[in-house]
Formats: sequence, structure tokens, C-alpha cells
Amino acid sequence: MAQSDIRRYLKHGTLPQLRAFEASARLGSFTRAAEELHMAQATISVQIKKLGETAGLPLFEQVGKRIQLTDAGQRIYAACSELFRVLSEMEHALIEIRGAARGRLQLAVPPTATHFARRLLSAFVQRNPAVQPSLQIHDRLALLERLRSHQDDLYMFVELPDEREIFAQAIVPNPLVVLACRDHPLAGEKSIPFARLASEPLLMREPWAGTRTIILRLFARHGRTPKIRMELSSDEAIREAVLAGLGVSILPRYTIGLDPVLTNLVCLDVEGFPIESHWHFVYPVGKRLCATARAFMDFARVEAKSLFRDCLRRASAETRSEVLDVAQYARAPF
Repeated sequence: MAQSDIRRYLKHGTLPQLRAFEASARLGSFTRAAEELHMAQATISVQIKKLGETAGLPLFEQVGKRIQLTDAGQRIYAACSELFRVLSEMEHALIEIRGAARGRLQLAVPPTATHFARRLLSAFVQRNPAVQPSLQIHDRLALLERLRSHQDDLYMFVELPDEREIFAQAIVPNPLVVLACRDHPLAGEKSIPFARLASEPLLMREPWAGTRTIILRLFARHGRTPKIRMELSSDEAIREAVLAGLGVSILPRYTIGLDPVLTNLVCLDVEGFPIESHWHFVYPVGKRLCATARAFMDFARVEAKSLFRDCLRRASAETRSEVLDVAQYARAPF
């Protein structure tokens, strides 16, 4: 790029314009960019139009109902990505120089982890009030996309991504249990054979959900194919379907009973359950973690276990389940 072009960008191209452009290019949608940046779509369009005028070339073209980068747009997008990466590193370096947990901390989690992540962030911010937390909630596919493009400081996964260049730290156990309505024929039975579970209609998360991968792997080990009656996009929707008698499901133990109206749910005593799984903090190996993110990970090593146990106790008390002895997790040396 000629020096005159660089001077023109420095004079007329603003960070808000570049931010609006980068988000639109990455997400492939002005609407999704507006949602992520908490801006009106009209504002996004104006910012991108001004940036295009500065470039003297169109940055997007319409292909059907989707937008696509032009050659000029691809060049600017690559430069934007590098610019924001450098600015993020600069911010982190300044935080380290100040020597305290402060500034932005962005955690991205799946919907299943929302309650636990909120409690963990809340406890951390109470001790470090200068921290500005951000909790991004996305399905597994979106989390993987954000992980690959280094959009957040830390990510939470149960089923670890296939990416080789990642660092993963186990935080707390995340036992999966078989959930049914209280008047289900199997409620109250002891040591239910897995084959009996396999004959029940099963309510499952969408194909890309991490817990679904674990469940399918378990059925495969038993040489069984689950009888999937319905796929739902959230644990809350699954719990409601279980209450309606549409089938049984396999969900994380601590998510059961967080809502007091769900007292008609029980955990079935199926052989091989609960399934052992863990929540992990994940980030790319090449990513330089800021001091605040490192402090948060250190905090989680110490405090996450007690917070998680509290979630389990509350879940057990609110569902009044007698099948699963939650005390075994409270006593476990995690």
C-alpha cells in the first residue's frame, strides 16, 4: 500500500469503522455483527460505507442473501485481524505492567455452562473489582470458530476440540445422569440395566453438542443405538420435554433442579451412571494469555470446586432426588 493510502486510512479510517467491518466480514452478516457489537444495523452499514469510501473500492458484494468480501475487502480484513490482535496484546501487556487483575476478561462458554460460569465470574470479580468480565454464550460450532480465530481469552468445553494446538486444563467434574419425570415407570428402581435404558425414547441435544458426543460414544461401547425421539437446542427445553413425559434424557447433574419448578424430575439409577466428564478451560497454544486470564485460571483452580459442589447440593435439594448420592462428589478429592 502506498504511503499516501496509509496516511488516508490513518486520517479517515477510524477504529469503530474497522471494528464494524471486521465483525461483518468474520460473521458474514451485518445483522450478526450488529448483535455482537450491540449496535444498530444501520450504524454498522454507515461505518462500513465510510470505510469503503476511504478505500475507494467496494468491500462487500451481495451474493444471493449473503454478503461476500471483494478482493479489496479480503486485504483489509486480513489487516484488521492483525491490527486487533496487536491491540489486544498491547492491552494485556499494559495490564501486566500494572501488575493486577484488571481490565477486560472475556470467557466463552456453551449454554450448559452458563449458570456455573456466571457464579465463577461473579466470585472472581468480587475479589477483583477492577476486572470487566464478558460472558459469551454460544453453541459448540460457534465456540470452535471463536477458538480458531482467538476471539476470547478463555473457552469452556466438556468434550475437548479435535484441534491439536490447544491447551486444556480440567476445572471440575461434570457428571452426566439419566433424567426422567417422577412418575416414569423406572423411577425408584435400582441398578437399571443399560439395555433397559437403550430401549427408552431419548431426548438429545443437537448433533454438534459436546455432551451428545459423549453419550453416543457410550452407546457405541455397549453396542447399542439410541432411540432418539427428539432433538432440542437447550437443556432447559429438554427438561421441559422430560417433564411432559416425552422421554428420558442424559444431562449434566448440576443443571438439574436449578429452577424450583422442576421438582418432579428424578435421576434414574442406571448401571454405569453417572458418566464421568469434566469442564475444561481451553485456549490456543500460541495465544499469549493476559495477566487477568491467568489470574482467573488460578482462582478457578482453588474456588471452582467449592462452587461446583454448591451447585450439586442445591440441585439435589431442589429436586429431592434420592437416587444419586451427591455427597460422593462433595467429598471427592477433585
